[in-house]
Amino acid sequence: MANPWLALDAGADPAERIRQVGRAHERFVGGEKAGGNIRPVVAESWRRSAVALPSADSTAPIELGDGELEAYRAGHPLARVLPIFRDLLGGLAEDGEHLMAVCDAYGRLLWVEGTASVLRGAERMNFVPGARWDEAHAGTNAPGTALAVDHPLQIFATEHFSRPVQRWTCAAAPIHDPATGGLLGAIDVTGGDHLANPHSLALVRATALAAEAYLRGHGVHTPTEGTVSALGRNEALLTFGGRRWRLGRRHSELLVLLLARPAGSTGEELGFELYGDDVSPVTIRAELSRLRRTLGPELMESRPYRLRAELDADFRTVPRLLEARRPLDALRQYAGPLLPGSEAPGVVRLRRLVDGQLRAAVLASRDTEVLRGWLNSSWGSDDLAVWEAYAKLLPSNPLARARIRELSNEYGLATFVQRPRN
Repeated sequence: MANPWLALDAGADPAERIRQVGRAHERFVGGEKAGGNIRPVVAESWRRSAVALPSADSTAPIELGDGELEAYRAGHPLARVLPIFRDLLGGLAEDGEHLMAVCDAYGRLLWVEGTASVLRGAERMNFVPGARWDEAHAGTNAPGTALAVDHPLQIFATEHFSRPVQRWTCAAAPIHDPATGGLLGAIDVTGGDHLANPHSLALVRATALAAEAYLRGHGVHTPTEGTVSALGRNEALLTFGGRRWRLGRRHSELLVLLLARPAGSTGEELGFELYGDDVSPVTIRAELSRLRRTLGPELMESRPYRLRAELDADFRTVPRLLEARRPLDALRQYAGPLLPGSEAPGVVRLRRLVDGQLRAAVLASRDTEVLRGWLNSSWGSDDLAVWEAYAKLLPSNPLARARIRELSNEYGLATFVQRPRN
């Protein structure tokens, strides 16, 4: 197949393809491997779906009730681009044969629009606002699988894992936050077999790109869903969805490393960052599995390992404030070194980076309040270079001169203190 994201080759017979894939699907759910005539993206999705779902007759659950749904989608970034979706895809949603659907990054449907008759058909498989259509809850489907593989694609008829969905064909494209690159959700068109053509895939992809361009031009950012505190503490504190976790040392290190790589990491990469060269693949997989069980699939996913939710972290806030030339605010946000007891190579590198950036900004500030804030801390009280910078701004300060002499003697250095002018 020339394009692996398209459901049908040019000239293929849709009816025959439905029969071929349907037979392969029944063999697969019966315990056989997916046949060689199944697209790799579909075969891999079937394998994930079979692990996650109790059967091939599963129905997507409703997660957001009417009141909760209304409040949630009103504040969602994709609400800002709903007019674009309706402008570009509204004609399809009004022709009596198609649905337009928008989901969030978790696969929860936010809007499903079309004529009353098509909407009634969709209701029979729970393709309704508030339902969870990621692969783990609905099996192989265009919006859910587009989110899983982060790529526009089509899912054709019997390629759906769940049997109640196999009378439909759909095309979907993921939508990203232009500021962070994180997933915001997906745009989907659902209808009959005739959607399995290059035009439907090109249309949803163009719609997703138009939405991202609008968000980029209007400075719309994904709202933060949770926070991580890891500065000045050996056990990271995670707050998300009204819950709080105090993580152990290894899980704190892994969380910090995952936050530092929002695009995702392999187990081997995380193992090196956590243990250096001396690590067994089994060990790191076990640690990651335990962390994923602790956090749950809404927060963490694998292949690659990455965090799904938008989490802010104190060790990322400090560099942002420094970039904005706000060293005093950065210093106030800095509670101490990142996971100070950790010896994990990746954490040590991040710790040195944050500390180095902050210290350099303090020295360059030529602001007595900023310098004093650093010197009054437990980590900066013995910093001779900062004491000397402070003394140059306040040459008549006896405490600064005394502290410089004390530290110089302790470090075995010659002392030079600028004397106050008479």
